[in-house]
Amino acid sequence: MMYHEPVLLMESIEALGITAGGIYVDVTFGGGGHSKEILKRLGEKGKLMAFDRDRDAAENLISDERFMLIGHNYRYAKKFLRYHDALPVNGLIADLGISSHQINVAERGFSIRYDAELDMRMSRDTQLTAADVVNEYSEEQLVFLFSAYGEVRNAKRLAGKIAEARKQKTIKTIRDFKSAIESCADRGMENQYYAKVFQALRIEVNDELGALKDLLMDCPGLIAKGGRLVVISYHSLEDRLVKNFIAKGKFEGEVERDLYGNAADVPFAAVNRKPILPGEEEIKKNPRARSAKLRVAERT
Repeated sequence: MMYHEPVLLMESIEALGITAGGIYVDVTFGGGGHSKEILKRLGEKGKLMAFDRDRDAAENLISDERFMLIGHNYRYAKKFLRYHDALPVNGLIADLGISSHQINVAERGFSIRYDAELDMRMSRDTQLTAADVVNEYSEEQLVFLFSAYGEVRNAKRLAGKIAEARKQKTIKTIRDFKSAIESCADRGMENQYYAKVFQALRIEVNDELGALKDLLMDCPGLIAKGGRLVVISYHSLEDRLVKNFIAKGKFEGEVERDLYGNAADVPFAAVNRKPILPGEEEIKKNPRARSAKLRVAERT
């Protein structure tokens, strides 16, 4: 089985505008699909630095002296790139979310299709698991994360059902968890409901939005003038952060303006006003692509 099929592969690589001899960063290495395409265009003196906190990604290591894989969370990219004397870079690509490999390995606990322990850690070196969240968070905390990260409409009822179930016994497995919350889902819509709930848990366990914010805020100091920032997101929470950062240089509030009404310096300019979306053929071939949005910005 293929480790991971990259979404919007050629569109994202073209968006990087790769120059021979440049330095590029793939902060979500995974199966190496984007990295391999970058290396094809890089030239002999170029350099590609890749990040992935999942140890399984090391199985896909590329044997190429221009390439280095760093087994850490991309939120620390600036620190490691500085250490390896690789700043500034000419382009950075991030393919956010979860890999096909992580979904398909049952014991990782990411998929609603299997029964396994409630884990969902992208890095097995971290402590917090989905079972910890479900069993130890207060009802108020659960309401917040399911409504904010999963956009679950009946988050209060959902949190109440979890609290009831865990009084009877510890919720350890995916089967335990689905059994505890099944009455919260509309008949015939169970899988769609579970997908939102699992998304919320995964985001919390891996602090995905916090890591993305850290990365984006570091990008002005990472990317050289004229360099490209290329981000593929899979849900509105990620996409909103990326869109706002490109437009405003921050995640909330209005664009800051000077006394004359001119926009204050924003570190990036959008290359495309609207996100690039996958075509029908790609969606048919890879259903995961359905929710993908590609945004491209240039360092000003």
